[in-house]
Amino acid sequence: MSEKFKVGSLYAGIGGICMGFKNSGFDLLWANEFDKNACITYRENFKHELIEGDVLELDLDNIPKVDILTGGFPCQPFSVAGYRKGFDDNRGNHFFRILDFVDTMRPKVIFLENVKNLVNHDNGKTMKVIESSLRERNYSFQSQVLNTKDYGNIPHNRERIFMVAFDTLEYPDAEKTFKFPGKEELTRTIEDVITKEKVEENFYYKEDKYMFNMLKETMKSKDTVYQFRRQYVRENKSNVCPTLTANMGTGGHNVPLIKTDFGFRKLTPRECLRFQGFPDSFKIPARLANSSLYKQAGNSVSVPVIEALSKKILEVLENVPVLTNTIR
Repeated sequence: MSEKFKVGSLYAGIGGICMGFKNSGFDLLWANEFDKNACITYRENFKHELIEGDVLELDLDNIPKVDILTGGFPCQPFSVAGYRKGFDDNRGNHFFRILDFVDTMRPKVIFLENVKNLVNHDNGKTMKVIESSLRERNYSFQSQVLNTKDYGNIPHNRERIFMVAFDTLEYPDAEKTFKFPGKEELTRTIEDVITKEKVEENFYYKEDKYMFNMLKETMKSKDTVYQFRRQYVRENKSNVCPTLTANMGTGGHNVPLIKTDFGFRKLTPRECLRFQGFPDSFKIPARLANSSLYKQAGNSVSVPVIEALSKKILEVLENVPVLTNTIR
């Protein structure tokens, strides 16, 4: 393609959405992220402009316009963990902030990601607000829940809702031509993802630790990932990694555990990134604490899912003649 479509990424995190679009041939123009540690990791891996700061305080007039606006906007207001407050939660205002970008930039495509629970939040009213807000701006609206384990051959059970909206003034048939990607076969196992060699000692549970006997009694298989849930150890029966969470490295909750030839241990940050589809060439800043790295992996999106989706978006964009208002 002689001219790449340009992407701007809100709530970029460590760049899961950005990497997926980049892998599909899009040009990353800028990204925005508030978390300072996530920004450190992002800058280690991407060279384009990263706008560090609160999206609510950005000057839209000084940010370059883009063809595709992406955003894995804060999910707490729409999740069980966020007490289901939805748009009444101040963090719910982030969706309306995205609309400010839409109104200012008029991108060809809007690509949004959120927790699966958004589908049924407030009896579906929240999704209706999101859809109607985009349709009244002459955008199409399509959404679907996709699971990481169905894309990129990665054994990770992670369901998220993805929303795709095309400018119908430029792509009037987008709702007919855009199709969500079909499922791919999963052949890799957890053992294909984890490190076979011994890792750093601090990831292992020692026999003198109070929970060692609990792990010994429960963790019998090397083929699955277990979770420590404060008072008990839970086995994942499906032999895929359970959903990685942002709090998995703190407070002893949702900690992903595996049994290896060298003992019982936590997943390493590198392994967590692998379960999110990041290649081993993705750089992990040495100066960041593991708790921060676990948070970054748990907050990220799965790269192969984004890549599959962005390829479908590109098919629509490339099958329509580039009009004069395409950003150069």
